[in-house]
Amino acid sequence: MTRPRRSTLTVLSFLLAVIGLSAHARADDKALLRLRAFAVNLSGPAPTRTGTLDITIERWSTPAEAAKLRDVLTEKGADALLETLQKMPRTGSIQRTGRLGWDIHFAQQVVAADGSRRIVLATDRPMSFWEAANQPRSADYAFTLAEIRLGADGKGEGKLVPAAKIDYDKESNTLEIENYNIEPTRLTQVVAEK
Repeated sequence: MTRPRRSTLTVLSFLLAVIGLSAHARADDKALLRLRAFAVNLSGPAPTRTGTLDITIERWSTPAEAAKLRDVLTEKGADALLETLQKMPRTGSIQRTGRLGWDIHFAQQVVAADGSRRIVLATDRPMSFWEAANQPRSADYAFTLAEIRLGADGKGEGKLVPAAKIDYDKESNTLEIENYNIEPTRLTQVVAEK
């Protein structure tokens, strides 16, 4: 039996990264972005699992949407954050090759002066009917989060947390992301398709 791993980040650094409060991360960026990544899941006692992910960004989240998510999390907590995120319009999709995809509800990018990009994605985690109806412990891990870093050449790497639990501690002003798995899924050979 494995123990959940916790990552604690200061709220300021997390919010600046996820919310993308950068002049380069404007809502009027109309670029459609398609990414293909080789995913390697090393977590759990099962053998290593690999596969290809196709990520499509149809629009970038607006600064107003990002601010709304931040405010809901700090004022009302993770359950309200999940509900708000689920109601946000689709920003794209993520799909494992040969499987059904699911909607992404938050997509933000920060573009550096050298042309490299940091992309942050967040959505609710797809759950089976059984899991939604019976609410086992795994149902507490309702978020899917990803961070991808691309060089100016459109190639890079990233991490995907397919099942995460988010908590905000007002006293210490920290955000905790608890992994249901031991280690996030590694995204290697990420390529922005032309």
